[in-house]
Amino acid sequence: MTRVRASEVASYAFCARAWAYARQGVPSENEPALDAGTAWHRRHGRRVLRAGCLRLVGYALILSALVGTAAYLTRAAVG
Repeated sequence: MTRVRASEVASYAFCARAWAYARQGVPSENEPALDAGTAWHRRHGRRVLRAGCLRLVGYALILSALVGTAAYLTRAAVG
């Protein structure tokens, strides 16, 4: 049984002939554009991951500031 990837389904939906050529191993005529698109998506993926990590760091800093403020106010009220 042959597995079909989602990208193959998209390729087939866009152009069935191009999909069939790719399945037969015929090289694409626009390899530079495909390589550029792959590089762009790789860079974009790294940026999205970095943004998610920075968001988590931001939430951690906000949480620590809230805990620190609560501790300070509790000490000030008690003693």
